Amino acid sequence: MKSLYNLATKIAEKALPLAGRFNHKLKLFTEGRKSVFDKLETEIDPASQYLWFHAASLGEFEQALPIIEEVKKEFPEYKVLITFFSPSGYENKKNHPLADVITYLPLDTPGNAKRFLELVKPKIAFFIKYEIWPNFLTELGNRNIKSLLVSGAFRENQIYFKPYGGLMRKALSRFDHFFVQNEASVELLKSIGFNNITLSGDTRFDRVSRQIQYDNKLNFAEEFINNETCLVAGSTWPEDEEILLPFINKTLAEIKIIIAPHEIKEEKIKVLEQKIKKRTIRYSKKENHDLANFEVLILDTIGLLGKVYSYTNIAYVGGAAGTSGLHNILEPATFGIPVIIGKNYKNFPEAIRLRQLAGLFSVENSSEFNEVLIKLVANKDYREKTGMIAGHFINSNTGATQTVINYLKRIPGFS
Repeated sequence: MKSLYNLATKIAEKALPLAGRFNHKLKLFTEGRKSVFDKLETEIDPASQYLWFHAASLGEFEQALPIIEEVKKEFPEYKVLITFFSPSGYENKKNHPLADVITYLPLDTPGNAKRFLELVKPKIAFFIKYEIWPNFLTELGNRNIKSLLVSGAFRENQIYFKPYGGLMRKALSRFDHFFVQNEASVELLKSIGFNNITLSGDTRFDRVSRQIQYDNKLNFAEEFINNETCLVAGSTWPEDEEILLPFINKTLAEIKIIIAPHEIKEEKIKVLEQKIKKRTIRYSKKENHDLANFEVLILDTIGLLGKVYSYTNIAYVGGAAGTSGLHNILEPATFGIPVIIGKNYKNFPEAIRLRQLAGLFSVENSSEFNEVLIKLVANKDYREKTGMIAGHFINSNTGATQTVINYLKRIPGFS
């Protein structure tokens, strides 16, 4: 099985550059990896010790971030290397100030794993959530380097729990410890013979809970909202916008709406603008305009959504109306506001739990969305009570980061 896996990886290594000619994201994926080893040879300090954090993309990076922040405080003698699998993660965070070195992860071949670890020589490797690469984990084990899975989440339909999943189960055996999000993950790992598990929760709760402590002031948001009720629709896809648009175009309520599309390509922003019948302005064109005169603001930039949520009364979080995957519901929930999502969220335990607590609404279509919005806008007490449930949900689930830090402090010779 491992020989087939390695063969498939080698084929992908040869085929991806060709595919990249027709796909911009794949081009970034392949071009970025060409210089990984040169970058490591240049930027890795052989006299220093590194903690290696690997995240697939932006979401996993957000889970890694609170741990990185804490290890920089608690263990300043170590430097931090961050690797990404996807271009969306690397391209957005390649200059993040908390990391000493940031690169793509080379494809998971035995040769790449050996060369990578020979250059980095990490003290500990942290893999986030789903990132499990057999050759890297094997080589880490061969070198007696501790490997930890952080904010792990397992489901019974994954390959590890299938009769044909021997290779991936063996990869799991290379982890020194699993820090998992929920009891279901604990039980699944135990069912295949693992007991080196801690039910720690999800570090994203720690990440978003800290957002309230930061300076979230945005002058343009205050000017636009102008003390009116505000709905923020974050990380929306076209399927989400089809749910939102009938309400936006027909509502007579005094409500301001901020839309932050997941993709901010010019052609897609234009299509969205053409569909909106209210007075609309883009963030990029806000200068020399009185924003209070507009009803809809399109946030055609990145990096501001977390702060914008601090100004809203209601949040719609995109991704679950289609099949792209639900985006982060914890970011708005931490500000104590009700959250609305689409119907496809069964693989997101935090959404399932928050809905059970009545702090989140799931809608299948524009009619259901309209019904929920009207009730939330018209009934301030109901809106605030629902938001209070969301805020409490965040506060009651923090602590995963400290659990990991406490484990690190107990490792002989680490601190």
